[in-house]
Amino acid sequence: MKHPLFAAAILISAGALAQDAGVAAGHVVEGRFDAFTTDELGNVYALRGDELVLYDARGRSWLRNSLKTFGRISAIDAFYSLKPMVHAREQGQLAVLDNTLAVQGHVINLPRSGYPQAVLACMSVQNCFWLFDQRDMALLRVDGQLKPMSNTGRLDQLLGFAPEPVAMQEHDSRLYVNSPAHGILVFDLFGTFVKQLPILGARGFQVRDGRLTYLDSAGAWTYDMRSFSIEPLTIDAPFDQVRELRVDRGMVHLLLADRILVHPLRPARR
Repeated sequence: MKHPLFAAAILISAGALAQDAGVAAGHVVEGRFDAFTTDELGNVYALRGDELVLYDARGRSWLRNSLKTFGRISAIDAFYSLKPMVHAREQGQLAVLDNTLAVQGHVINLPRSGYPQAVLACMSVQNCFWLFDQRDMALLRVDGQLKPMSNTGRLDQLLGFAPEPVAMQEHDSRLYVNSPAHGILVFDLFGTFVKQLPILGARGFQVRDGRLTYLDSAGAWTYDMRSFSIEPLTIDAPFDQVRELRVDRGMVHLLLADRILVHPLRPARR
């Protein structure tokens, strides 16, 4: 006769395997969303109007919160898992949320803090922020109280062209800035220009583990920053229907018009 504790351990292990299998098989989050992002735990942050909804790695709705007084959210950054940053470009407001999706501390008013033309924002290490100041054509790294820490100076003078960035994110102490007409521009934490990646026309990008994943007018791609090779990314939807794309924990996340489709990362089709 098997010991009861042994039998219980078998059941727990079987349950864990079933749960892992459920995650690995993929899923669909039904609904029409304006934007979304993911974090390194596989959580999905989906925006619908002024409501932000958090789904776990199996697609189960976990938390939701309405940010009615914040203004239209233009960017969500889940640099810190379960502490997303939201930016309302039109209202010039910035906030970091806690693990219940409530505003942590207070909403930051960028114009009142001396940044009236900060049109892009993302998180940085040590609870800092990156801002793109359109008036001064500069990237600024500021601390949690918006005290300047780094400044690239005018990018048009530094680079020899006006980049007109549309999105940016930090990863492994590097800031990646998407300038569709010129490529992905890379800077260090001191605002020093590092390099220019030959990725033109990207309409969405993500950096993870030495790879940059992006969409353009021809499909979905992965750029290896060590070998400099570009490979097609296999996705389970027509690329022209995909509005945003993320890859986390071996899963591909696709934002479509009426759902978020999640499926396992697979080798590129040849």
